[in-house]
Amino acid sequence: MDNLTHSLVGALIGQAGLKRKTGLAMPALIIGANLPDVDAACLFWLEGVEHLGFRRGITHGPIAWVLLPLVLAALLYGFDRWQAKRGTRPAGRLPVDLKWLYLLSFIACLTHPALDWLNVYGIRLLEPFSSQWFYGDTLFIIDVWLWALLGFTTWFSLRREKRGGEWLRPARAAIAVALVYIGVNGVISASHGWHSASPLPGATTSISSPLPVASVWREEITGSKNDWYYLHDSADVWVPFLEREKRCAWPSASELHNVGSQAEAFLFWSRAPFAERAPDGSVVLRDARFYDPRARDRFSVALPNVECEELSAQ
Repeated sequence: MDNLTHSLVGALIGQAGLKRKTGLAMPALIIGANLPDVDAACLFWLEGVEHLGFRRGITHGPIAWVLLPLVLAALLYGFDRWQAKRGTRPAGRLPVDLKWLYLLSFIACLTHPALDWLNVYGIRLLEPFSSQWFYGDTLFIIDVWLWALLGFTTWFSLRREKRGGEWLRPARAAIAVALVYIGVNGVISASHGWHSASPLPGATTSISSPLPVASVWREEITGSKNDWYYLHDSADVWVPFLEREKRCAWPSASELHNVGSQAEAFLFWSRAPFAERAPDGSVVLRDARFYDPRARDRFSVALPNVECEELSAQ
């Protein structure tokens, strides 16, 4: 999910009562909820789409769940001690307990992979022990309804707290509503295709991709490598993502090898890959989950030296 959602989750569980456990609890919860995304630093040294094969891996796996909160708790504890020595520690701050800082950082850190698992992008939950991708297919990466629920409730709870009112109950109620919302969307995704067109012969993968804003609707995708279809709702038939004349035969292993790390990273990440004919007759690799002609470079890799070959007759 996006970092605003992660931050709001951290803030809301703090407003649900956890922030009373120790001083600096809210920074531990909000920063901890975003901590696995330290892998975004790879954008400084990786080129093109190489980040697709790196992100949502090692910093989102079991070892990171333990070590990253420990680093954060130690830094926050040291910051509190540093402020105390300088005489700048806020008088109203609760005493800082290192064990509670670690536990809260740990809880917040766990919410991050849990949320990231919910979308179609994927996450390698067991890295470095396994590089398998896991997909929840439940929420779009940016869910405006979660933004509204979490954001409004966090503001409302803080406002009530400032005025001396009951501030725990709204946060706890919002967490319950958010879990129900996620559960309902999970059921919708799990049941996709039950009342849709018949499965395609030879299809090996089915994806229920949530839509932005219209979160209860799904783009249903099915197929296998280089042969992907979406469900045309009004006609209840499977339609290919590309017309036949725009499709290419899948490049050979040697051609992909010659492209190097860009193609390797893309294919490691890709769940629904296909080859498209570029205007110059070369090949562009894309993924059906994120096929958007307006954003061609973000989730695609060009193979300028590979000639597009026509698909064999089917």
